[in-house]
Amino acid sequence: MSKIVVGITQGDTNGIGYEVIIKTLSDARVLEMCTPVVYGSSKAFGFYRKQIPETENINTNVVASARDAHPKRVNIVNCVDDNAQISPGHLTKSGSQAAITALKCAVGEMKKGYIDVLVTAPFNKRAVSDETFRFPGHTEYLVSEFGAKDGLMFLCSDKMRVGVATNHLAISKVSAAITEERILSKLRLMNESLKRDFGVVKPKLAVLGLNPHSGDRGLLGDEEIKVIIPAIEKANKENILAFGPFSPDGFFSINMQYRFDAVLAMYHDQGLIPFKSLAFDSGVNYTAGLPIVRTSPDHGTAFDLAGENKANPQSMLSAIYMAVDIYRNRKRYDQMNADPVKEETEA
Repeated sequence: MSKIVVGITQGDTNGIGYEVIIKTLSDARVLEMCTPVVYGSSKAFGFYRKQIPETENINTNVVASARDAHPKRVNIVNCVDDNAQISPGHLTKSGSQAAITALKCAVGEMKKGYIDVLVTAPFNKRAVSDETFRFPGHTEYLVSEFGAKDGLMFLCSDKMRVGVATNHLAISKVSAAITEERILSKLRLMNESLKRDFGVVKPKLAVLGLNPHSGDRGLLGDEEIKVIIPAIEKANKENILAFGPFSPDGFFSINMQYRFDAVLAMYHDQGLIPFKSLAFDSGVNYTAGLPIVRTSPDHGTAFDLAGENKANPQSMLSAIYMAVDIYRNRKRYDQMNADPVKEETEA
């Protein structure tokens, strides 16, 4: 059986992307499990590898495409200009543009079936938000590229999973964006992902409130009464085991998250601050709802650590492991739930 081909995008050239990628791929277990293909620059890869002495013996293979990947080496697709300046720790236009170039190249190859899963190193969202990339982040871009109806930013670790109803959105716009249909859509995605991607038979979902103390029965806001509770009730009617809304301030402090298979937060920081506080080193950002598998480490570019050989690769390693596990889980789930009558008719 052929190994799963993992496409890895370099992220911002000047961030910690290459460092965590190189450290991760120096782990022999990764090459035993999958065939890695890095989308970026062999020159940049070599530059950062010299900063990490213990990884100098990595066997690399420069290829024109993932379809030519060597199964026992770290493959590099040179899609970024080798003449681009490398300035660790500095936010530059070329470094940001390289991240987008690598991402678009990997997505193109995934559409052709050359890679099985996608793992993305981080880029600076403000820096890439220009006329060539009109998306606030990877999640929104991938939802658009693969024609998904919706996507869920799903932060996952071994013990905890947290999704968000609104992704990269200003706080001033969150309340208006919290609608019954949006919450219901995210709960559907979360429920289906837990069953298909993570092997949970009957997922139990916790829903957080938007306001302090979940609105305190309307005293501190009425979104819970008018929007969130009706959405939960509709989800229950669809046999989705959703509970809440729970007061956001006390939920994580008393470890309620471990009583559920996943938690739906209303906005970015409400979910990501507690998640990263509890699982920063091993957390993974997964995009649920896509027809393809995409994961990412849950940290940013960390320009302050770039080029210092101080970045922890554990989140990148976890992102690769999770992508492979989800790919296998999906295949198993789809085979178990295939309609034999339909398949026989199609044959």
